[in-house]
Amino acid sequence: MQRKLTITLDEHVYEGLHTIIGRRKISHFIEELVRPHVIISALEAGYAAMAADEAREADALDWSEGTLGDSVHATR
Repeated sequence: MQRKLTITLDEHVYEGLHTIIGRRKISHFIEELVRPHVIISALEAGYAAMAADEAREADALDWSEGTLGDSVHATR
């Protein structure tokens, strides 16, 4: 569902949008610019949920520290 929004812009910005983007393409242009800043993707939500799981994070830390000796550059 789309919603209508009224915004106020500087006259030069408004003229530039019409000149560069085109009259019937401004809404799409602005939506594409704003979307990543206001919509949390499913991937980001998943990472946030995993980070909030303290037991999982502790297991991940133990695992990553345990692999340090497996490195090719590990000193012996």
